[in-house]
Amino acid sequence: MSKIHAAITAVNGYVPDYVLTNAELETMVDTSDEWITSRTGIKERRILKGEGLGTSDMAVHAVNGLLKKRGIDAKEIELIIFCTTTPDFTFPATANVLADKIGATNAWGYDLQAACSGFIFGLSTGASFIESGRHKKVLVVGGDKMSSIINYEDRTTCIIFGDGCGCALLEPNEEGLGVLDSILRTDGSGRDFLGMKAGGSVMPATHETIDARLHYAHQEGPTVFKFAVTNMADVAAEIMERNSLTAEDVAWLVPHQANKRIIDATANRMGVTTDKVMINIERYGNTTNGTIPLCLWEWESRLKKGDNIVLAAFGGGFTWGSVYLKWAYDTK
Repeated sequence: MSKIHAAITAVNGYVPDYVLTNAELETMVDTSDEWITSRTGIKERRILKGEGLGTSDMAVHAVNGLLKKRGIDAKEIELIIFCTTTPDFTFPATANVLADKIGATNAWGYDLQAACSGFIFGLSTGASFIESGRHKKVLVVGGDKMSSIINYEDRTTCIIFGDGCGCALLEPNEEGLGVLDSILRTDGSGRDFLGMKAGGSVMPATHETIDARLHYAHQEGPTVFKFAVTNMADVAAEIMERNSLTAEDVAWLVPHQANKRIIDATANRMGVTTDKVMINIERYGNTTNGTIPLCLWEWESRLKKGDNIVLAAFGGGFTWGSVYLKWAYDTK
């Protein structure tokens, strides 16, 4: 009997209409287009506007498009893993909200919180449910409304983040295609350098925490950059070595879109040329859990069955990891 792997059989994405440009940010904080572009590679990012709209609303657009593309009904979905740092609510889980909104009445689900590494953590987790035979259709969603936790008077964070959502459907494959390996890591000592200080059980919301702006994302840029450059590049190279992959064997690197310099460092460490690297950071910024699935969505038409693909990410707290997969289909 052939070994079952979890293959991605469809991807889709959604970004809001509103474009927040570097020029507009120049009117909000002490920065410039040249300063932002040279340090991050970002020119613009998308922002979800509209009262009462949350992360699940972007996911509805992305997932409905995926279901239509794959030609299946939402009732066929068995499990939803929603990877997000900005859930609609502390509880219930945004996965459950999404299931209700799309009519996935036969699915159970939960939220996965691993900051910017969430989607690859979710992909690896979802693959386990497929490989075990427990489920045949697992939906992995990665999305964030980062604008909801960004202080637009703090130039260390407001220039980086944007809103967006992507998703992937996992199904069984016996051709040796799909998720073949993953390396996932965490180091909680990084919590002081990138995270949100208030709003949890340690520091519940009070007038004081709100006045002190502790409910916004906090980042110590130089420390985070140093950790990210080293660890994201190392784990991508490690998964290549573990699977005897050369740079020539790799068809695509799909890196988390946090900073162009981190992406370049990862590609250099792997020996992968720039024409094999998916980059859309200049248009979307860092959408946290949305970056990798949005790349797969935008590059889908260029992917070929059997392509060796390496995903790599680094996130706050700290989290990081890589996934090696073989693409399972040609786009018609």
